[in-house]
Amino acid sequence: MQNKAKIVKVKKNSDGDITDVMLEDGNVYSINEAIMMAKDDIIEGVNVGRAKNGREFLRSDPNDRQDDNLDNLPSF
Repeated sequence: MQNKAKIVKVKKNSDGDITDVMLEDGNVYSINEAIMMAKDDIIEGVNVGRAKNGREFLRSDPNDRQDDNLDNLPSF
């Protein structure tokens, strides 16, 4: 069984939207690539949501912690 990747840092634009993610191995992916990877079950701890306007977005799996939410991760 393959180990799943974990997002450790995020990059945001001036609106505060996440544009890129960094995985534990240091590789950086655009948010669209990360969404596809989450759909393929390659990234752990996240799922794909859909906004009212139909745009897909990445969100943390629900749990009792705030520190691992994508918006609370360190930026790069």
